[in-house]
Amino acid sequence: MPPSHPFDDDKLREECGVFGVVGVQDASTFVALGLHALQHRGQEAGGIVSHDPLLGFNQARRFGYVRDSFTSQKIMETLPGPISIGHVRYSTSGSKGQTALRDVQPFFGEFSMGGAAIAHNGNITNANALRRELIERGSIFQSSSDSECIIHLMARSLQRNIPERMEDALRRVEGAFSVVAMTQTKLIGVRDPLGVRPLVLGKIGDGWALSSETCALDIIGAEYVREIEPGEMVVIDDDGVESRFPFRPRKSRFCIFEHVYFSRPDSILGGRSVYETRENIGRELAKESPVDADLVCPVPDSGTPAAIGFSLESGIPYAMGIIRNQYMGRTFIEPTEQIRNMGVRLKLNVNRALIRNKRVILVDDSVVRGTTSRKIKEMILDAGAKEVHFRIASPPTAWPCFYGVDTPQREKLLAATMTEEEMCKHLAVDSLKFISLDGLYRAVGQANGRDSENPQYCDACFSGEYPVEPADMLEQGFQLKPAAE
Repeated sequence: MPPSHPFDDDKLREECGVFGVVGVQDASTFVALGLHALQHRGQEAGGIVSHDPLLGFNQARRFGYVRDSFTSQKIMETLPGPISIGHVRYSTSGSKGQTALRDVQPFFGEFSMGGAAIAHNGNITNANALRRELIERGSIFQSSSDSECIIHLMARSLQRNIPERMEDALRRVEGAFSVVAMTQTKLIGVRDPLGVRPLVLGKIGDGWALSSETCALDIIGAEYVREIEPGEMVVIDDDGVESRFPFRPRKSRFCIFEHVYFSRPDSILGGRSVYETRENIGRELAKESPVDADLVCPVPDSGTPAAIGFSLESGIPYAMGIIRNQYMGRTFIEPTEQIRNMGVRLKLNVNRALIRNKRVILVDDSVVRGTTSRKIKEMILDAGAKEVHFRIASPPTAWPCFYGVDTPQREKLLAATMTEEEMCKHLAVDSLKFISLDGLYRAVGQANGRDSENPQYCDACFSGEYPVEPADMLEQGFQLKPAAE
């Protein structure tokens, strides 16, 4: 299923969200609610697996929104039991619009000691090499997903039980992974040693929940307990939570773009409110790149907290100069050429009475291809604005992400081929300024900015410094940033 609108195609997209519950009646219902809260992390498809002591494993996979499938009583009745996991996904850019139902997670496998299902958020950077090796040894793949490698590696492991087989499999995997898995009686959560993608633990009654974000715990009334640590595996059953650290310890490199855009503003990351962090980003932007203007306007909805921060710091009034149509949904999955040419106007409309004769600061979370930014600028000028100044709540996105984010090829990233000044001319705005990398680090709580020797976060999309070598991409000819650059 393609993006609903060209507006969506000019943003970086998280590829998926994961959720799991154990120890509650009708666990799959809680999982469906959790996936609904994680819908922003993946809108292409969703899947749920559950286990019932009498009826065994059951699964349902559907394209589209969670609300369109997993609110149906008929579907939910097919997913009984006290343990369940689920997954929402975007596809990678190469397979967008070509996804088969067999690519939709969770994936299920039957082993000698019983069945297991896994849901994976992230990206395996050595998946091609693993896939070739497994096929040569007789494995038969059902999907095009890199995540299926984990199931096949588990099947070939000689360890005694499923959690140990999962440990064995994940030691072979490179890249980023937050995994939620289940057996007949156990809920399992694992984060890769760098902790690139998020995973949190919650308590609900006598049961437990694992989630990509805390906002999904809120929707089911679960109490947030803690984050799963980088490199940690938790195995949860009737006896409680068992924690182990099966991987060689490494310094954490959590994805900094989770703070900028991916996570919902009502989530908590690393003990910090995502909303407050984004407001801090706006404040840093105002300090670094002030401009004389009449209004500060967000590009909805992701630019809103940063725009509020910019306004508070600068003293320039905040205003909703652009209004988003919240009900567009997927009405125009296959638009006519005339409708397609309307561009972002299908989703965004300018508040003309507010904008006319004003010098406007537009605050957005990022610039990827720049196509949306140009269209929004034209809309603002058409509405009678005297000046348009862009302030971007992240550094220039000049490098693709290989750790679970749908990113265009490098040559399609505006910042990969243009300087900030050239981008300003290309977008034809009065000024364009991005927050500095140090400024972003200060906004997320690193008072001294970025440690260039040992960066505190994964910021490869900005810096070109990849904490895990993207082996598959290098094999395909991708060029890393020269060490001296």
